[in-house]
Amino acid sequence: MFAAYAARIDPDHPLDGLELGEVPAPEDRPGWTTIAVRAASLNHHDLWSLRGVGLPEERLPMVLGCDAAGIDPEGREVVVHSVIGQSGHGVGPDEPRSILTERYPGTFAERVSVPTWNVLPKPKELSFEEAACLPTAWLTAYRMLFTNAGVRPGDSVLVQGAGGGVATAAIVLGKAAGLRMYATSRDEAKRVRALELGAEEAFEPGARLPHRVDAVIETVGAATWSHSVKSLRPGGTLVISGATSGDRPAHAELTRIFFLELKVVGSTMGSKDELQALLNFCAATGVRPVIDDVLPLDRAREGFERMAAGEVFGKVVLKPS
Repeated sequence: MFAAYAARIDPDHPLDGLELGEVPAPEDRPGWTTIAVRAASLNHHDLWSLRGVGLPEERLPMVLGCDAAGIDPEGREVVVHSVIGQSGHGVGPDEPRSILTERYPGTFAERVSVPTWNVLPKPKELSFEEAACLPTAWLTAYRMLFTNAGVRPGDSVLVQGAGGGVATAAIVLGKAAGLRMYATSRDEAKRVRALELGAEEAFEPGARLPHRVDAVIETVGAATWSHSVKSLRPGGTLVISGATSGDRPAHAELTRIFFLELKVVGSTMGSKDELQALLNFCAATGVRPVIDDVLPLDRAREGFERMAAGEVFGKVVLKPS
């Protein structure tokens, strides 16, 4: 079957390891289901995989891609939850959890096989392209906002780095849930887009906000860390799920963190129940993922290049056929 896969690891030039071509199709195994992929979406996790983060060379070649929506063997429209081993279903209770592409082939292919427990019904209100955007970036944003930040309608939230998949999702979800959303971006066009999606105001990185916020959604890391901490009200919560600009900020702001009793919470992906709740939320409210572009799978390299260059707003979706 045709797939986009990691053939080599290169920390400095990750796209040099990306190959498009034929790979073996998944084989049937007890407790697993093979899905015919109709749409899959790109995540920064795919670039990190090409750098070797979570993907050692001995597991190469590895089909990339965490997110997918498609058709199961009974003809049902489904969505894939990409955290494997979270429950023990299909792999046994002793295997540590992983995300597709770390231990098991991913979704940038004509077919993907996952534990049957990881397959959820796709709401009829969502297209395959929309549903394929939800299981990683949008699920991460959902968990950051509603599980780990603990915000409620009327609270204020700062989202750093508008334009990225998680950041974009957080703005849209927060607005729909009655939160007051603020955003930052280096790019003026992305700030304008953030306003169109529901942010009350959008600022250049490091700008002073109208007031301190209840929570910060942080995926940028070192470049915005100090601003994130300084933007919180006393007792506020900073939720971090990524560090695309580096994980060692020059100013950790430890004094401010302990003196103002700020909370710093790490967040990774989300549970199957949270994904089901996210699917239901989108179906019920009309909220839809922001899709930057839809490309055929054989043009996957274009999507990777644009994502690596920071030229996307929202999600890039790949379609095998």
